[in-house]
Amino acid sequence: MEYLKKAHKTAETNTLDAQKVVNEMLNNIEKEGEQAVRDYAAKLDNWTGDILLSDDEIKIITAEVPQNVKDDIDFACQQVYDFAKAQRDSIDEFYTKNNGVEAGQKLLPVNVAGCYVPTGRYAHIASAYMSIATAKAAGVPCIITCSTPYKGKSIHPYVLYAMKAAGADYMMTLGGVQAIASMTYGLFTGKKADIIVGPGNKFVAEAKRTLFGKVGIDVFAGPSEVAVIADETADAEVVAIDLVGQMEHGHESPGWLFTTSKEMAEKVMELVPQYIDKLPPTAKDAAYCAWRDYGEVILCDSREEVVRVSDEYASEHLEVQCQDLDWWLDNLTCYGSLFLGEETTVTFGDKSSGPNHILPTKGAGRYSGGLSAHKFLKVLTWQRMDRESTKHIAQTASRISRLEGMEGHARSSDVRLSKYFPDEIFDLGDEVVE
Repeated sequence: MEYLKKAHKTAETNTLDAQKVVNEMLNNIEKEGEQAVRDYAAKLDNWTGDILLSDDEIKIITAEVPQNVKDDIDFACQQVYDFAKAQRDSIDEFYTKNNGVEAGQKLLPVNVAGCYVPTGRYAHIASAYMSIATAKAAGVPCIITCSTPYKGKSIHPYVLYAMKAAGADYMMTLGGVQAIASMTYGLFTGKKADIIVGPGNKFVAEAKRTLFGKVGIDVFAGPSEVAVIADETADAEVVAIDLVGQMEHGHESPGWLFTTSKEMAEKVMELVPQYIDKLPPTAKDAAYCAWRDYGEVILCDSREEVVRVSDEYASEHLEVQCQDLDWWLDNLTCYGSLFLGEETTVTFGDKSSGPNHILPTKGAGRYSGGLSAHKFLKVLTWQRMDRESTKHIAQTASRISRLEGMEGHARSSDVRLSKYFPDEIFDLGDEVVE
């Protein structure tokens, strides 16, 4: 393969700085609680108003949302809910009986889900229903959500409406590390989140990573990524605008092109700066830095080599604009979400088509999928036996326990055999004496 454009920064470039900041903030919040959160909200977001929104405040803020906006949000929210409900229904509880052992699988949603909705450079309306509607479809009984103050006021009205429409129970005007910590420790609501989901900047991603264990998380969702696989049949203009469209997310959001066509690659590299230059100032600044520092174009000899490269990158979003789409579907294995053909695009997935847009970044697509209804479910097992069925199970357990050197485990089996079958003699292995 050949790099026609290579990045001089990586996703890890600023990780250590973020870790230092996040650790300090989390330590302060764990010690000082709600007061520390209020202090950070005032210092970082200039917010001194109420953290937890009341029903009356929600009604007042969302009253200004136009009906056509509500209709669009309601439609997209239903698309996401329906897809997530289908995910939920794709996994079942079951029951088995084998050698007298009755065993089964039980599916229970977590009790409390925390959903983070970023609102910094943009008002991420879609991120609200992506997380909340999915939790709702999974059957989560209590959903807490946080979003940053928007332009000196509380949560953006459109974002707040999306939160409510998707089914959130508690809404807090909080952003960043302090929001993640508040949901983890149950501040302001009295309810500790069992899992926290939602995208965010490097500080949010680092806070989730640091708190993992005290709370469950969805994926390591850092700065957004997009990769496009294109062959000689692809439209260079469409490829270029799809790359630019995702790089407007932020200064650290890479756009990658993997192709077997040098002519296609060169045309895209010519067009990308032109399309960036036509963006409004905020998006232009973000996309320019993302392309300059993180953008890459890789020319490959074959589609098999493209697959190898793409799987190594494991991009959050992966578009394929090539011939023989089924071949790519069958052979690509590492990505957050896959978009096959020119007719679909990351934008559709980000906003309204149905599959979730909260996806793994930084190569996590090698071992994890994106947010789904399954993330909110606990797959629990149970078992039950009658006395007769313990005979074979207990003997095996005793012998294996002693082979491992675990005499206490073995005796838990032994006592049952002697109680249930007092007149029988069993081979229980050699007792552990050291």
